[in-house]
Amino acid sequence: MTKESAPRRRGPGRPRQDEVEEGPGTQERIRLAAREVFAERGYDKTSVRGIAKVAGVDPALVHHYFGSKDDLFAAAIEISMEPALVLPAVIGEGPDGIGERLSRYFFGIWENPVTRAPLLAVIRSALTHEAAAKVLRGLVLRRLLQRIAADLDVPDPTFRAELAASHMVGIAILRYVLQVEPLASADPEDIVALVAPTLQRYLTEG
Repeated sequence: MTKESAPRRRGPGRPRQDEVEEGPGTQERIRLAAREVFAERGYDKTSVRGIAKVAGVDPALVHHYFGSKDDLFAAAIEISMEPALVLPAVIGEGPDGIGERLSRYFFGIWENPVTRAPLLAVIRSALTHEAAAKVLRGLVLRRLLQRIAADLDVPDPTFRAELAASHMVGIAILRYVLQVEPLASADPEDIVALVAPTLQRYLTEG
């Protein structure tokens, strides 16, 4: 093999150039694989190597795109919540009815079996692992509720966001994780009807 035709060597942890150039398609495949594996095994039993195997890529490529396991966990869960896509729809129509729109969004992703599984993983893991709890705080509070409260220009937006988050996450734990009856089998529309006015008060009333 001539010097010119010899393949370029890559350092440890560094993906091949052709792998890097695959771009968003590869990243999305890794994110979807991560969501599947985290949902199935939970946070503590999931490894970057295991996710790479499901995605069909080298573990070094996972680290290249997402960094640590915690960062990948956040990216995987965010697929289910998609706060960047949802915020305009929740906020866009102004403060009137925001409690209903927010509750429909939040419980809607929990009612969908595809998005529910990874959220169950993050809730269960957050109860015992600080890294998972940090992801949950980041997605539910900073990425979603604080932005909503700040956009509404109300006093104490962080405190209001925390109250709203505690209300919704508490219901999610009782309904979907602990499956406490009659809440676990209640009609989602009944839950929205009762929760929406409380969220409205948290986020809009002075």
